[in-house]
Amino acid sequence: MLSQQVISQKKYAADTKNLFVSASNSKVLPIFAPELVFLGMNFDHNIQEWLGQLQPISLDEMSGIKLMNRTDTKFVTNKAKLAELLELAQGQYFAQQIDEQRIANYRTTYWDTPAHRFFLEHHNARAPRQKIRVRTYVDSDLTFLEVKTKNNHGRTKKKRITVPSQERQDVVEAGGTPFIQGLTGATFDDIMPTVQNQFQRITLVNYGKTERLTIDFNVAFHNYETESDAQTGELVIIELKRDGNVFSPVLDILRQLRIKPSGFSKYCIGSVMTNSQLKNNLFKPKLVKIHKLVGESFES
Repeated sequence: MLSQQVISQKKYAADTKNLFVSASNSKVLPIFAPELVFLGMNFDHNIQEWLGQLQPISLDEMSGIKLMNRTDTKFVTNKAKLAELLELAQGQYFAQQIDEQRIANYRTTYWDTPAHRFFLEHHNARAPRQKIRVRTYVDSDLTFLEVKTKNNHGRTKKKRITVPSQERQDVVEAGGTPFIQGLTGATFDDIMPTVQNQFQRITLVNYGKTERLTIDFNVAFHNYETESDAQTGELVIIELKRDGNVFSPVLDILRQLRIKPSGFSKYCIGSVMTNSQLKNNLFKPKLVKIHKLVGESFES
């Protein structure tokens, strides 16, 4: 029997659908086709079962986890492998739990110049490179304007400010222009919303509290330039955030499951999936890998 700490699939679908309907009626950038998310709602029963058997950890308990010398590593897999990972993680990891929920909902809008400056910085492997985004934590209704910078040592730093909503005027009036100009040189006169994504996330913390593991799935995209939508099917994106090179239990689990490190940018992959006019040579091998993992058709 599933843990009562994990909401039932039917209730989860209903509650999440209501959240998207509510968001679509509020003053935010247009929400895109929520039905794209629900095509993947019937995820494996085993994922819910094993997730429900992990010990919970609250946000307050997680706030004490300071990763001062953090390194980030991404992995790409599918939902079948995720179920196996959660089974093998028993007795070694906590699951973040907020209001009895262990699966959180996110909505993120990326902003770029008409010439796609930030997309091309990533495609051309430029370092340092940056991204501007507005992210909403849907369940808590918190929204942040963020600038991510990856330096030439592969380290990523994120700076952010709180904003009232994803609406352009709200972001600007909250101090968005001086914030992004000081970090990137761009203003909101230079950039526009280009790609929005929605996804769901599980967060795990090891018993030693030296790492966090974010697990994203049911990722769907909308492109504001082309008005195209795309979804990622059974794809799962895992990111390991740990303190330096300390021992990580999940690395042994990932090796056992033959899940290898693999970079993945939601903004860049979402862009090439929804805009065929973009330069995409660097991402073609990634798209082929995704196709093999999830058995879905991806346009590049």
